[in-house]
This record gives sequence, structure tokens and C-alpha cells, in this order.
Amino acid sequence: MVTEHVPVPGSERRAAPGARRLGDAYPHAPVRVTVVLRRAAPQPGAPASHADLTRLEEFAHEYGLTVTSVNLPARSVGLLGTVTEMNAAFQVSLGEYELDGSTYRGREGEVYVPVDLTGAVVAVLGLDDRPQARAHFRIAGAGGGGVRPNVVAANAAARKGYPPQEVARRYGFPTDGDGAGQTVAVIELGGGYRTADLRTYFAAQGLAVPGVTAVSVDGAKNSPGEDADAEVMLDIEVIGAVATGARIAVYFAPNTSSGFYNAVAAAVHDGYRKPSVLSISWGEAESGWTAQAMDAHDALFADAGALGVTVFAAAGDDGASDRATGHNVDFPASSPHVVGCGGTRLTDTDETVWNGLADGDGATGGGVSRHFGRPGYQSDANVPANPDGGAGRGVPDVAGDADPMTGYLIRVDGTDEVVGGTSAVAPLWAALTALANQRNGARAGAPHERLYLSGTAFRDITSGDNNGYRAAVGWDPCTGLGSPHGVRMAQILGGS
Repeated sequence: MVTEHVPVPGSERRAAPGARRLGDAYPHAPVRVTVVLRRAAPQPGAPASHADLTRLEEFAHEYGLTVTSVNLPARSVGLLGTVTEMNAAFQVSLGEYELDGSTYRGREGEVYVPVDLTGAVVAVLGLDDRPQARAHFRIAGAGGGGVRPNVVAANAAARKGYPPQEVARRYGFPTDGDGAGQTVAVIELGGGYRTADLRTYFAAQGLAVPGVTAVSVDGAKNSPGEDADAEVMLDIEVIGAVATGARIAVYFAPNTSSGFYNAVAAAVHDGYRKPSVLSISWGEAESGWTAQAMDAHDALFADAGALGVTVFAAAGDDGASDRATGHNVDFPASSPHVVGCGGTRLTDTDETVWNGLADGDGATGGGVSRHFGRPGYQSDANVPANPDGGAGRGVPDVAGDADPMTGYLIRVDGTDEVVGGTSAVAPLWAALTALANQRNGARAGAPHERLYLSGTAFRDITSGDNNGYRAAVGWDPCTGLGSPHGVRMAQILGGS
């Protein structure tokens, strides 16, 4: 009997720009996917239903797939099978693709499920294992972003570098607490940290080494020795230097749509560590994601707010284009349930929009989403139309120092470096929120409504552009509402 299949809405995928299909994927190669189910009830935080799970397990059995994991709160089910089995189960044609000298397993077109799973399955992630996201850090003077060709020469070009705690001082962060009792979760899709570097770095800063835990997701682990080490160390050292008493949980996952989802799910629904803040410094232009993946992640971020977890994400380091055609915004910063973090240039005399594109040093991302509609909290923010002429979610919400030429002094793989990028802004705001949570005795949760009603808690950035949009009085698609007045912002995050 042939079972009728129907497409999963938003699952259409194209080959990566510049990629070419070399042929069919090896038929016996193992493939792991994450199937995301709908909520059992409409409110954020609702789990998947047992009925939907039972039907999915029956489907897996019918096609010879193995159920490897079930996470009802995150509505996700892990399935394992061969290329041949996955092709049959989801009516796809997995192939091997070549891009920039590397290969990935990919697919084109839509993903299909049996008709009796219509509506129950909202996403199938991991059939395509191309790298899903980029780390949004920049080495001072190096150009290019995400790579570290010659750290010594690059940093010689930096005009100024600040220890993270100096940036916090410049922004007036509260000093009557240290974040004790809070856990800040960090998502990493590559790289790692060296404990010896952390000891050396924090000793030089006169600070205690923070409590750091590496959490493995889908087999990934703390693996120093990659370019992404700069991202991992930037995140840890910014948080640890600003919220010195907070614990840091680093969730390492494969850089795939499935790995990204499972890392966020692991952090948001971690009943043991119970993080109150989540920092994400990885992302990609919305055009690089499937609609199903963005919607599935967005639902997880809504779960986070319901659980009192505040989520911050970098808005990107490549200006208004975000390395794609035309004007684009970066996801997950474009999720309405995430606080998108844009970048400024912070000097001893002023603060402007970060834009070093002319020198190859990047610029803050920002713009208006094509995928997500304008949320209610931005109804009076004068967000312009998106590139398609529609009403979209404006990015970013907030900002902070990101220009690598006025960047952060950190230590990576035995070398002191000056690093910037909006990757630094997400952990900076995460650390501020940890301080605020301790100070207020309550979690900030989803703070968007409060942020957009709290003009006096921001330093409005009105000078500069990101090669697509200009700064203006009030919210703008370069630096959002602005950078923080720390103590006032801590009060706002607490609901005052």
C-alpha cells in the first residue's frame, strides 16, 4: 500500500549559493534528523502531545527509522536511518554537494510526511547538513570576519581595546552585585576554550575564574583549535568579566539546522542548570534558513520567555546586506522573541554606528524582516517597510560596543587579542541581565515590551549608517533603541 505524502509547510530548500550537486548521497550512510512537532496547546511552553508522538513513532517504524531521542517539552524527536530510508520516509533525494572546496549532504525542494501527520510535524531538520550559521566576531584590523589569519599583525592596527569590565563601566552597569545565583547559557557551533587561557586571562584582570561547564549536544564537544575559538572565548570572557559571580554553561552542538535547534532546546529546557539568560553569537541571513526552521526556533524562543529565560542574539557583522543579495536581517536576531543586538563604535569621546566596511572591518547588521511580521511592541517604533514593501520585525532592538577597532581585550589559544563584532554585544547584554536578575530577585524573561517603553534607559545613537539604513532619533535599523544606561536598564529588566 502506497501512503500519500504531503509537504511540510516552509520546508523548501535550495542548494547553497555557488554549490553544485556531485551526485546522490551514499545510500547506506547514516542520517540523523530532528522532527519538531506542534504544541499540544497554543500557548508558549506547551509540549508536544503524546498522540502526535505515537503517530510519529509508528511512521518511523513503517520506514525502518530508529527513534534516538524524545524531548516532549521541546517538541522534538530524533530519528536515525540510512540515506535510502530517509529518502523514502520524507520523499526527498539527498545528494552530495560541493561548495568552496568542501562537501555537504543536501537536498532541494520540499520535505514530505504521510498525510495523517499533516499539521503535527512542523519541521524536519538535519536532512541537509550544510553549515547553518556563522560566528559574528571580528578580529581588529584583520578584515574578513570569522577567521584569524595573523592576530599579531591585525591587532597592531587596533586603535583601542577595552577589557570587558571597562565597557561595562562606561555603560554604567550596576556594581552592587556580581550575578551570583544566575546561570548564563551560551550556544556554540564550533571551537572551544582552554582552561589554562581562562586562568591566565582572569588572573591578569584581577578577577576570579568563572564556573564554566561544557555541555555536549548531539555529540559535539569543547574542541579548541579552530577559528571559532575566538567566538567561544569572547563569549565566556565577556560574561565572566562582567557578571563575575554567574555560572556559564556552554552548549556545544554541530553547526547544522538540527544541531542549532537541539542546542537551544537543551539550554532553554535544562532543568538541572536552569539558565536565566541565553546568549547566541551565531546566525545567518534569513534567506539562508528554511521557513520551517525559523518558525521552529522561534517557538523555542517563545518557550524561553515563558520560562523566564531572556534570549540575546547578535545581529550580524556585514551591514545591511548580511552577506546576501539586497538588504537582509540575520536570524535568530530577527525572531520576535529574541533581543537582537546591534553594534556601535565606542570611543573616549562619542558613540556612533559601527561601520568599518570600507576598511574590511565589518559593520552592524540591521534592517527589517521579510519572514516575521511587525510585533506589537514595535508598533510605535517607526520601523520602515521590509524590502518587499511589507510590515516586518525591525532588527536590532539594542546595541553595544562592537567595532573591532574599539573592541574587547580577550585571550584565545595563548594569545591576547582585540576582538569585536556583534558577537560581543549579545554576551555583554546577557551579563547585564544576570546582574539585573540578581539585583531584582527575579528573572527578566522576555523584556521587549519594557524595552520599548523605556527611552531613558538607553543612550540613543543618532550618527552613522550600516550601508543600508541611517541612525536616527529613537529606534533605527542600525542600533535599535541604543546602548544601555546600565543601572536604569537593570531596573527596567526587573519591571520597574
